[in-house]
Amino acid sequence: MDSPKRTVIFVNGRLRSPKRMAALLRTDDWLIAADGGLRHLRRLGLAPHLLIGDLDSVTEDEVQWAMNKGAEVRRYPREKDETDLELALQAALQTGSREILLAAALGGRLDHALGNLSLLLRPELAGLDVRLEDGREEVFLIRDKVEIHGHKGDIVSLLPWNGPAEGVTTEALCYPLHAETLYPDRTRGISNEMLAGAAQVSLRAGILLCIHTRES
Repeated sequence: MDSPKRTVIFVNGRLRSPKRMAALLRTDDWLIAADGGLRHLRRLGLAPHLLIGDLDSVTEDEVQWAMNKGAEVRRYPREKDETDLELALQAALQTGSREILLAAALGGRLDHALGNLSLLLRPELAGLDVRLEDGREEVFLIRDKVEIHGHKGDIVSLLPWNGPAEGVTTEALCYPLHAETLYPDRTRGISNEMLAGAAQVSLRAGILLCIHTRES
């Protein structure tokens, strides 16, 4: 298989805006269903290229449906060291894809949501564009600088991840930061607001978790 431009992994979490999620998909995306994420794909009228996990959240009829649609199925034991999403992420990395979108990876159980966010820290992902997406919010790490695309009035929250974030500077946000340090035990970076269709964030050291909430 040639390396896809982007891999999209559907997880068994909450998909707040299926219609908007469908609009974000591309025709050449390589689609992975992590166990129960298969149902999100089916509701969107799509079939995965790969179904992976212990498959305890789908029925055998659903597994057979995916196989009939041409999906590869990789079934793992229920007692394993990795979550279904981590297995799917490993499969995505094997494709050589430079962009990975994790759909419906939030909502549901808090332990799973926090674990999914923690996966963003994997060193293999440092040079890739990896985002969590539920149709209304996108979540990603900032390690140096980034431009956020959205609309005026969108909410942007910046959380220091895995330690303080130093030299944080923002442009086109309502409450600007100028080479400041954000600390993980304080809430300074919560609920900023975009002043235009694009905003910029940069930092000198550390990592930021960016949560972009679309208001329109």
